[in-house]
Amino acid sequence: ELVGFHKLELTKENKIVKDEDGIYLEFNAIAKGYCLDRMAAYLNSKGIENYLIELGGELIAKGKKQDSNTYWLAGIESPNKDGSRSIAKTVYLKNRAMATSGNYRKFKIDTVTGKKYVHTINPLSGYPEENDMLSASVFAPNCALADAYATAFMAMGYNRSKDLLSELENIDAYFMYLDTLNEIKEYTSPGIKKSIN
Repeated sequence: ELVGFHKLELTKENKIVKDEDGIYLEFNAIAKGYCLDRMAAYLNSKGIENYLIELGGELIAKGKKQDSNTYWLAGIESPNKDGSRSIAKTVYLKNRAMATSGNYRKFKIDTVTGKKYVHTINPLSGYPEENDMLSASVFAPNCALADAYATAFMAMGYNRSKDLLSELENIDAYFMYLDTLNEIKEYTSPGIKKSIN
């Protein structure tokens, strides 16, 4: 009962009116990406042609590393269940942004029931969304867009995400997901295959 834009109204005075007091707006799905885009716009306005900016795991890259004349290299974490951190893949960022969302690190376990509650919230139900998607790394022209799709793909699950991804222009992704045997599998969209190792 607290989900849906139809329960909000923006008045002529630029005030938000809510149908229920418990309704709130959450912008975390694009906040880091948007901040990175603003930082990149500032660097661009100063004529800076080569940079890599990182904020909380989200990245935006332009140009190349000057010392090696290679595109910027970023790592994609493995979804390790034991809490350890390691790199699953590396990817060259060629004037693109990258954002990764995952449910393998940010979650809580109910001490009574043992049930796992992930941090991705299904916007249709308002409840944590546990599905087959472990990690979604998205590559886009700007970081707010990459950030938004990474969060959306985590909420949608693997099959629906792959279907949507096939309809999008200038958006690529690397997914790690669980198959029906609970084995970790991966999918790389065609547009990023040459840049990922």
